[in-house]
Amino acid sequence: MAHTGKFSLSSLRSTWPEPEKVRRTAWWVYVRGEEVALRPGPNPAVAALGSPALDHITLDDHIYLGYRGAVPCYAGIPGPESPVPGNWQFVRVRDLFVMIPHDELAIAAFAARMIDFDRKTRFCGRCGKETRPLKTERAKRCPACGLITYPRLSPAIIVLIQRDNRVLLARSPGFPPGMFGLVAGFVEPGENLEEALVREVREETGISVKNIRYFGSEPWPFPDSLMLGFTADYAGGELVVDSNEIESAFWFDREHLPRIPEKLSISRTLIDWWVEKGRR
Repeated sequence: MAHTGKFSLSSLRSTWPEPEKVRRTAWWVYVRGEEVALRPGPNPAVAALGSPALDHITLDDHIYLGYRGAVPCYAGIPGPESPVPGNWQFVRVRDLFVMIPHDELAIAAFAARMIDFDRKTRFCGRCGKETRPLKTERAKRCPACGLITYPRLSPAIIVLIQRDNRVLLARSPGFPPGMFGLVAGFVEPGENLEEALVREVREETGISVKNIRYFGSEPWPFPDSLMLGFTADYAGGELVVDSNEIESAFWFDREHLPRIPEKLSISRTLIDWWVEKGRR
């Protein structure tokens, strides 16, 4: 059975066509640049149920996201001088990882992603004319040449490599101190997923793998990835890391794991699965 990471947009239902009018009461996520408004407190949240006007928020624009339960949800862009309710503060989505529940985090990331998509597709990539959002699906259409542009999706593989009772973990230069994760990389044009996996492993670590098996997937909107998780077995070669991609890579047993990613990403889901498999 396929697994998924915990970072999933399951609490937001994509329903089309878009409502003709914004309801007086709706769910709102306020986005400013790459930051999302957070309500701090005992139960921090990013989604506010109500109306921007009642909270004296002036919006420059808004984007329909879907339905949260029976209530529509929107991403709103407050004007530069417009305050947010009470003691809310704007926080980068990545900094929300350990601050709010997974479903709230997924909605926050999706809201920021759709605002970014809208901002980057204001003009047609073929003829340069201003685009218009479609009301029947999540896309932009050029009224001049008819080109339809959908949100970009960048597939990437991530793989847990096993060798006897050890697992290969690598350290990226952008990781927090002491943290190691799994080998990952983007799929290139013309590749299938397995070819991308073999290439990324060889390029980053110098080894070859066999027995590639699909594990599960997870949306990763930073900014637009879809992570496809696999397991594989070591097939040969010596570890020779590509210093342009990773700092180091080592084989670890279950009793001596280093710091690993937080319990959210499919990277951690893969590692936890491997640890539990050893216990069984």
